[in-house]
Amino acid sequence: MRAPFQVLVIPFRRSERGYEFAVLRRRDTGWWQFVAGGGEDKETPVQAAQREISEETGLAGRGLMKLDSCNTVPKHAFADAEAWGPEVHVIPEYCFAVDATDDEIVLSDEHTEMRWVSYDEARRLLKWDSNRNALWELRERLKAVGEGNGT
Repeated sequence: MRAPFQVLVIPFRRSERGYEFAVLRRRDTGWWQFVAGGGEDKETPVQAAQREISEETGLAGRGLMKLDSCNTVPKHAFADAEAWGPEVHVIPEYCFAVDATDDEIVLSDEHTEMRWVSYDEARRLLKWDSNRNALWELRERLKAVGEGNGT
């Protein structure tokens, strides 16, 4: 059964143009977003993020970075919502990132297309504010790391 939480995972890589982010187009809606999905049974958010990134992109999820961004999603957006009981109205969406610099992304059937794009292009393409918020946090973290090591 689906657990009452959602995960969001942002694949990123460093290129000669700077950091790029993988946005994926959903087959069912055509919306651009990052990797997203729900926990299963007794999975933790980290376990769900590792499983989702593997299922949707073929990435192993090594070096998963937990972001501070946490959003909520109305329970009516999910088919399993009634099983969560009447006291649940929204579920948390936990955010992560994964460095895919040396990896190849292989899309699942859930998506029709993937693009490596700049921060600005990702912000323009993304459907959900929660994705843009987590992207902003990731960019700030990457900038801080780059300043710390001279890049």
